[in-house]
Amino acid sequence: MKQRQITSEELRKIQLLQLGMIEELHRVCELHNISYVLYGGTLLGAVRHKGYIPWDDDADIAMLREDYEKFKQVANELNPEICFFQDSDTDKYYRWGYGKLRRTGTKFVRLYQEHLKCRNGLFIDIFPLDDIPKSLPMQMLQDFYCYCLRKIAWSEVGKVQKRGFKRLWFSLLNKIPMSFVVKRQKALHKKSSNSSDNKVTCLLFPSLGKFYFKSPLKERYGMPKTWFKERALYDFEGRKFYGIKDYDAFLKYEYRDYMTLPPENKRKVHPVSYIEI
Repeated sequence: MKQRQITSEELRKIQLLQLGMIEELHRVCELHNISYVLYGGTLLGAVRHKGYIPWDDDADIAMLREDYEKFKQVANELNPEICFFQDSDTDKYYRWGYGKLRRTGTKFVRLYQEHLKCRNGLFIDIFPLDDIPKSLPMQMLQDFYCYCLRKIAWSEVGKVQKRGFKRLWFSLLNKIPMSFVVKRQKALHKKSSNSSDNKVTCLLFPSLGKFYFKSPLKERYGMPKTWFKERALYDFEGRKFYGIKDYDAFLKYEYRDYMTLPPENKRKVHPVSYIEI
């Protein structure tokens, strides 16, 4: 399928529908004393724009592993008329190493993902943050291990999106069942504890620090856990949600000069092929 252009009116509607999902997540988390934070571009939007980055078409939430597992246990308390929680435990066809909230009654299909069998719909990402080893060699080894698991999971898309040798390579990786990835990912989860002083990362998502090769090796593979334990309330689209208290340290880690707007040619939404909202 061809890429579908999102109009400015559709983009704003997408943002407001996602806002409703964040509100619902906040409600359930407050009810059960579950800690979450606005994450990535959503935290940047809260700091720089008091809401969404104007061209942003998604929203990101992060939780330490224990809070994430607790949230999964009470996700059935989300208003089903608004959204539902999705991960590999709730959808056998799901292929990502983190969860999503999907907006009920919508369709939202990313380009090259039209053939995926998992439930779709407008979404926000829920990133679980797991402990990484304390020694640098073990961090590097685990990062490579998780990179391999991530590529197996993504192979269902790669075998369609890529061309030539890469398409063949992902077609071969795709013969490995997703259950192989899920089993090994869950084994890694068991090593995480909110009370440890290990650094954390979303295991099956690229390490943020690796986007900047000038960063020292010791900073590439994980983030201080204190960033996600010490929270503050932020204004976001006229609501208040929790975010990382030390936003300056986190946003410099991810974006460097985060208050400077990117050039217009880099203010892009994610490519999609079908929307029904």
